[in-house]
Amino acid sequence: MTAIAVLGSTNMDLVAYVARAPERGETVTGREFRTIPGGKGANQAIAAARAGGEVLMIGAVGDDAYGTRLRAELEHAGVETDLLHTAEGPSGTAHIVVDDTGANAIVVIPGANGTVHTLGHGEMAAIAEADLLLLQLELPLPAVVEGARMAHAQGVRTILTPSPVQPLPDELFDNVDLLIPNEHEAAALSGKTEPHAAAEILLRHVPEVVVTLGSKGCLYAARDSETIHFPAPEVTAVDTTGAGDTFVGALAVALGEGRAVPEALAWASIAAALCVQKPGASTSMPYRSEIDAA
Repeated sequence: MTAIAVLGSTNMDLVAYVARAPERGETVTGREFRTIPGGKGANQAIAAARAGGEVLMIGAVGDDAYGTRLRAELEHAGVETDLLHTAEGPSGTAHIVVDDTGANAIVVIPGANGTVHTLGHGEMAAIAEADLLLLQLELPLPAVVEGARMAHAQGVRTILTPSPVQPLPDELFDNVDLLIPNEHEAAALSGKTEPHAAAEILLRHVPEVVVTLGSKGCLYAARDSETIHFPAPEVTAVDTTGAGDTFVGALAVALGEGRAVPEALAWASIAAALCVQKPGASTSMPYRSEIDAA
């Protein structure tokens, strides 16, 4: 079984479902509200665990009711939480509006995630013992860089989702094996709006890039090889909130199992397609049996 360490955020998603998202200064009436455990780190951890990985979560929750529920949700999914610390104050929250097309807009309040500035001996040892490390950018950047540096030094394959997008230091790029931005993040990091061109620029910094394109699938690019487009399964989206994290979690499991890139990307794309057909992020992530059967 693939050992995956996830250094990342845990948030409670506060989700409002509306026919149409409000314009600036406008108020609209929604049809439903849900509180759903999430955060990019926790989402990727749950996706990987459901896809068959042995997953350890590194991060922090608050000492509030949300923190208790977030920890319980991870443990229910089979994620080890010994290194998910409890910080004083509120847990992180994500305030999400989802419209009838399944599109979303999100505001993240870091809460306890903002306390993770550095890693201790236990966290570093856990990263060193993993097969893969999953990173995102909802924790303070120094901790993300520290985790990537440790993983690289120990030969642990490191996958970074650069979200929320921000300028990245060379020290982080230098310690990442696979970068997985969506097309907007790829454009922001590369200065190129066309995904193929963006991927070519990003390959100057990292050995491999997957640019996710939503319903259009994804692009895979590696140094000294052609860029390949992989289409996504055609489905009707209900909520796209957790699709990217589901894709990353499933892809990590597939790559850790030694699958060839085309097979791994196809399997991860099926997982993401299953996810978007249900509401919520962590609650909609498929199990390995569902991915295999699709």
